[in-house]
Amino acid sequence: MSNNTLIKLEDIMRIYKVGSESIHALDGVSAEIGQNEYVAVMGQSGSGKSTLMNLLGCLDRATSGSYFLDGKDTTKMSNSALAHARNEKIGFVFQSFELLPRFSAIKNVELPLIYARNGSFLRRKKAKRVLQRVGLADRMDHRPNQLSGGEKQRVAIARALINDPSILLADEPTGNLDSRTSREILALFDELYQDGQTIIMVTHESDVACHAKRIIRMLDGRIVSDLPVEQDKAYKYRDGGQRL
Repeated sequence: MSNNTLIKLEDIMRIYKVGSESIHALDGVSAEIGQNEYVAVMGQSGSGKSTLMNLLGCLDRATSGSYFLDGKDTTKMSNSALAHARNEKIGFVFQSFELLPRFSAIKNVELPLIYARNGSFLRRKKAKRVLQRVGLADRMDHRPNQLSGGEKQRVAIARALINDPSILLADEPTGNLDSRTSREILALFDELYQDGQTIIMVTHESDVACHAKRIIRMLDGRIVSDLPVEQDKAYKYRDGGQRL
């Protein structure tokens, strides 16, 4: 594993038991993602992309195989150590924003720091900084019901960035947004990437995925393509003509 490798997956299996049936949600997945990469993970419903995201985010564990996060094997960590790694290394952005409706934008952004037991002055200072970074310097005291969809997602991105995570993990970040607002959020992701942020984005939309620099395509729990975005644009059919 090279010095700039943030994520290394080795033959990851994730098997769920449904009655007497075993469902192979991930079936021998191996991949590496380095620092300051911008990667999109694509696939149809049931392809395993959401399971992969949960595993990358340390929200779930592999049935077998190894997942190294910043050089440490997460499969050997205790639950508390895994939670610590998740809070320290990963910022999450969700399709549904996941903001607390009674809290202002700045209080929503401060939340991860409260759990980390930071003092109120430091929390407020850092929250202001990241809200300014995402273009919401004038909306800090607004509650979610006073914000547009794009502004809500910017608050969610600011909250994800508050702990200076190694990885920004985004699950369908434009799924609830109109096309103009989606372009604005993707432009913000482009800026964050240019500033050195590692981004992993799960999406089913090709035009969204094309903002990344590399696209991983999944089918039936396996990686079927892992290409730079320029090469992926020419990738259409495989395995007997099935569209991926």
